[in-house]
Amino acid sequence: MGTTAIPADDQTRALVHARPEDASVAHVAIVGDTYTILVTGEQTAGRYCLIDMRVPPGGGPAPHRHDFEEMFTLLDGAVEFTFRGERTVVRAGETINIPANAPHFFRNASHEPARMLCMCTPSGQDEFFLRIGDLVDGPTAPPPSLTEAEQGERKERAARLAAEYRTELLTP
Repeated sequence: MGTTAIPADDQTRALVHARPEDASVAHVAIVGDTYTILVTGEQTAGRYCLIDMRVPPGGGPAPHRHDFEEMFTLLDGAVEFTFRGERTVVRAGETINIPANAPHFFRNASHEPARMLCMCTPSGQDEFFLRIGDLVDGPTAPPPSLTEAEQGERKERAARLAAEYRTELLTP
């Protein structure tokens, strides 16, 4: 096996120190959950993004799949992941990785809020969330109360933009 030189340090890239309470960090309400974009794809040259997810009881997205890897580490609570039709409960301190292209979804099936970190590689999910969700004031701010028409508009927007972000929304 040959030796490959490590590229020179890219001086245009900066250290990223993510603080969830900083005013520059975006907090996005999506499907009743609140997602804090800690590290953006722009900050990592598209390599990955890191999202702090707060999922209330009953919260979580509809079934979907995408062409990028998604790794979740549970910080608090427990979340039920359905991967290719099989359910797995992930608890605080545990990590689960969803391979690219696999159908999946998650749901907080407990009576307690859950919190997890989600890393997507390559990035893009951060941008998708910002385009389909509603900005809120902080990680624990309540999501906005949406009318049925507004909820329908968010779903339509997500469906319209999904392909652009390499995502397929699946019907349950």
